[in-house]
Amino acid sequence: MTGLLGPAEIRELAARLGVTPTKKLGQNFVHDPNTVRRIVTTAGLAPDDVALEVGPGLGSLTLALLPVAAHVHAVELDPALAAALPETAARFAGQDATRLTVHPGDALRVTAAELADPAPTALVANLPYNVAVPVVLHLLAELPTLRHGLVMVQKEVADRLVAGPGSKVYGIPSVKLAWYARSRAAGKVPPNVFWPVPNVDSGLVAFTRREPPRADVPREAVFAVVDAAFAQRRKTLRAALAGWAGGADRAAAALTAAGVDPGARGESLTVEQFAAIAASAPTAPAVAR
Repeated sequence: MTGLLGPAEIRELAARLGVTPTKKLGQNFVHDPNTVRRIVTTAGLAPDDVALEVGPGLGSLTLALLPVAAHVHAVELDPALAAALPETAARFAGQDATRLTVHPGDALRVTAAELADPAPTALVANLPYNVAVPVVLHLLAELPTLRHGLVMVQKEVADRLVAGPGSKVYGIPSVKLAWYARSRAAGKVPPNVFWPVPNVDSGLVAFTRREPPRADVPREAVFAVVDAAFAQRRKTLRAALAGWAGGADRAAAALTAAGVDPGARGESLTVEQFAAIAASAPTAPAVAR
C-alpha cells in the first residue's frame, strides 16, 4: 500500500483547495497512514468486495481502500472535496484510481439505485460524528448487498452501537444495529491521528450482516416498539409502551403474550424480544424509521 497521505500532504491538499475543516460537517481528517492501514486490514476486505466510503474528505482512507477493493464508492457532502477526490486518487493511487466512483451528496439520502454499478458489499468509513448512527442504519436498510463493514465513530457512539442488554449504554442504536447485523468493538483510535484534533477518542465498530431475528414482523413495527421503550427508559415497559399499545393494560397483555415481564425495562431486552412484542401488538403500531 503506497501513496498514502501524511500530515504534510493533508495540509498541502487542504491549502490548495481552500478547505478549512468544519464542525457542521463533522470534518476531522485522518493524517496518519498507519491508522488507515489498520482500518483497511481490520475491515478484512476480500478481492471481490465493493467498498462504500462515507465522508472521504481529502482521501486518506480512500487511497488505502483502492488497492485492495474491487471498486470504491465514495459519498461526499462537501462539493469542493467531492470534486477534488478523483484528482487526488489519480495523483497518489495511479491506475488504482480507475476503480473509484465519487458521489457528491448526502449519505442519508443516497439510494441503492445510485450505487448499483457495482453494488457495495462493505461499508468502510471514518464517519462524521454528528450523523454516524443514522448513516449506518440508513445504509443497512437501503443497501441489502452490504455484507459487512468497519466504521470509525466517536468512542461513546461505538460503545452504544455494540452494547448488549443490561449495559448502561444499551439503547436504540444498539437494538437497531442488532436487527441488521452482529457487531463488535474493533479497537480505539487516539485523537492525535486527526486534523483538527478532536477532544474525544474514536472507536472502531465491525459488523456482519445477518438475517433479521424474525421474518414475520416488519422492521418498522419492531423499531416503533424500540423507540417507545427507550423514550421513557426509566419506566417499566407496561408504562413506556402504553402510548404504543393504546393503554397500559393493552401493553401488559402484548408483553405477556410475547413472554416478556411487563415490569421489565427496555434496557434488559434483546432485539428478539422486541420483535416478539411487535408481533403481539394488539393494534397496528405507528411506523418508525
